Amino acid sequence: MTDLKTPPSEMIRVPTALIPAVRQLSKLHRQGHTIALLQALEELIAQFDSSIDINNSGKLEEKLEKLESNLETKLDTITKKLEQMERAISSGRYNSNNNRPRRQVYSHQQPQVELLPRTNESLAQRLAVSPQSLIVETEKLSPKEFISWSRHRDPMSVGWEWDARTELYHPVKQ
Repeated sequence: MTDLKTPPSEMIRVPTALIPAVRQLSKLHRQGHTIALLQALEELIAQFDSSIDINNSGKLEEKLEKLESNLETKLDTITKKLEQMERAISSGRYNSNNNRPRRQVYSHQQPQVELLPRTNESLAQRLAVSPQSLIVETEKLSPKEFISWSRHRDPMSVGWEWDARTELYHPVKQ
């Protein structure tokens, strides 16, 4: 006696948009509607084939060729400009809008940025806290504790102190 097992199904990749349709087709096939299914598919494909305008497909190719040509031209122009800039930079001619020779700045000679006093909202944003929580910390901590707390939260490790007279937070000199 010979085994008449159905062959294992093959796995195929289908565009996501077609998954529901493929599932429905598979269900109909399993229910034994294969011949009717194939006929319906052939009719559907024939409708698509007959509605394709061959002249339009030629126009599409023309448009694609024009786009490709324009793209190549623009890429060539950009490449040439980049090469010019590269030559200018390597020759030393390109020097940030002034003709003075550049000074070499060493990290230990960098000028310190002068930090200005800040409002509650401004400092809260800098320290990545809410304005309300900044007020709570100001009132809860002693002045030295607040300076330490703010120094740990500040991106440049600057400590801040509250001045009730100006109603601003001032940076603490280290």
